[in-house]
Amino acid sequence: MARNRQLVPECSKALDQMKYEIAAELGIPVGAGRSSVHNVEFATELGTVAAGSVGEDYWGHVTSRDAGAVGGTITQRLVQYAQQQSMQTLQS
Repeated sequence: MARNRQLVPECSKALDQMKYEIAAELGIPVGAGRSSVHNVEFATELGTVAAGSVGEDYWGHVTSRDAGAVGGTITQRLVQYAQQQSMQTLQS
């Protein structure tokens, strides 16, 4: 069974920050200070969301398409960054 693991665990804060920045750029309502969960009461009654657990990192209301757009954009930017770094290395 394949498992996702970070090769550089120290970068998780930077990746989280990038995730929220990209979500904001794409107009996806997530993060602190946003009323992103519209049916919290209903979700807690169903047991799909624990009462009091809806906070900054809740993405349950985000569609798969939107979440995929965020992940795809992260990947695209990381590839661009790696390409820029390799070009700088070749030029020096």
